[in-house]
Amino acid sequence: MFISNAYAQAAAGGDAPSTLVSLLPLLLMFVVLWFVMIRPQMKRQKEHKAMIDALAKGDEVLTAGGLLGKVTRLGDPYIAIELADGVEVQLQRTAVAQVLPKGTIK
Repeated sequence: MFISNAYAQAAAGGDAPSTLVSLLPLLLMFVVLWFVMIRPQMKRQKEHKAMIDALAKGDEVLTAGGLLGKVTRLGDPYIAIELADGVEVQLQRTAVAQVLPKGTIK
């Protein structure tokens, strides 16, 4: 009776390190996932938000839909861009994909 209890206690104490070792690959996969996928995406979101906040009247932009235009009016949720002579479109600020260098649109 005492011997079996001693074996049971030894077996329970021996499982703790093996449980930790079995969780190590899962933790390593999460760390790799963080540095390969999550962190770069957060960095791109932060850069896009900074670009949108820095929009000014007269900037030439490319929208997510592929439209090229010049910013004519700025509002909080929306901006207006001029596509051609007198053709003006309103869209959300988040639809701006890229700010182009001055003089790109001729």
